Amino acid sequence: MSDRVFVAMSGGVDSSVAAAVLKERGDDVIGVWMRLVPGGGEQLDAPRCCGTDEAGEDARRAAAAIGIPFYALDYADVFGERVVGRFVHAYASGETPNPCVACNQHVKFDALLGDVVRKFGADRLATGHYARIGTERSGRRRLYRARDRAKDQSYALYMLGPRELARVEFPIGELEDKDETRAIASRFGLPTAAKAESMDICFVSGDYRDLVRSRAPEAFAPGPVERHDGTVVGTHAGIGALTVGQRSGVGVATGERLYVLRLEPDRNAAVVGTRDEISRTTYELSDVRFVAGEPPSSTFETSVVLRYRGIGIAGRVDVHGTDATIELRSPALVAPGQAAVFYDADEVVGGGVVNPDSR
Repeated sequence: MSDRVFVAMSGGVDSSVAAAVLKERGDDVIGVWMRLVPGGGEQLDAPRCCGTDEAGEDARRAAAAIGIPFYALDYADVFGERVVGRFVHAYASGETPNPCVACNQHVKFDALLGDVVRKFGADRLATGHYARIGTERSGRRRLYRARDRAKDQSYALYMLGPRELARVEFPIGELEDKDETRAIASRFGLPTAAKAESMDICFVSGDYRDLVRSRAPEAFAPGPVERHDGTVVGTHAGIGALTVGQRSGVGVATGERLYVLRLEPDRNAAVVGTRDEISRTTYELSDVRFVAGEPPSSTFETSVVLRYRGIGIAGRVDVHGTDATIELRSPALVAPGQAAVFYDADEVVGGGVVNPDSR
């Protein structure tokens, strides 16, 4: 093993600054860009921010400005299967996935991290994520929210365990805000300094429903919209067009503000209700992971964040193997497929995926 650090460069300002900061620190830095589009072509599900040839050229130019070697690696197959494919399947099944979690887990910190260690003999992989890692005297690594809470991305990194944290760095997590990031980029003369931020789902250029419809048209068969008692109050345009918590475009015109409380794909039905009818406090989780490699205990109190940059809700977690049950102190409406992330103040403890059986 060498002491080289590879930096995943997306072609954006954050990852470019991460590489520049490490280079200035004196590290042996190598930039690497991930192609996520087959053949570099344009298609409906092509990433619009980091995986296209244009983004790759931006990353290459940033690496040249910093003065570091640069490689391009192809992960189009794993991205298409583990991120885009799962995204489509989840929506077609009445779930609401988080593609950033899937991309981090399967592409960045499985495929890419594995390659830079095994194929290139590097010790570390750095990214432009807004999160922080702390190291105890014992050598244990802990994961924390970024200094800039408005940009914090720790929610989508809860799956990182001891093996990954031992080799991962987040150089910009300690920065105060995005203005400081751009100021550093300008100081280094990076061509990405003024580049606009990517927003929303990177591989969807318009309405995500168009992508789901093109891949799973059967998920757009009309079905009943019902109240709790089974009364039919409307017709929806397909399970693939709905998500739990949605309150517009549901296919109901009752004069009330109604939310999708749950989806029942086996009946192709959507159950709706008012805000006062949101009473769920218990959810089942699957694929539960912990940053320390194991839970603090089989039952523990925590703050549960249920949406990206959401507000934590006090609750209790009961762990049973790779599954868990969360009991919230106040009701919340959570879609199956979403991540539930456990925090202790700013520290990420772990998390899991809300199970469809929680409907």
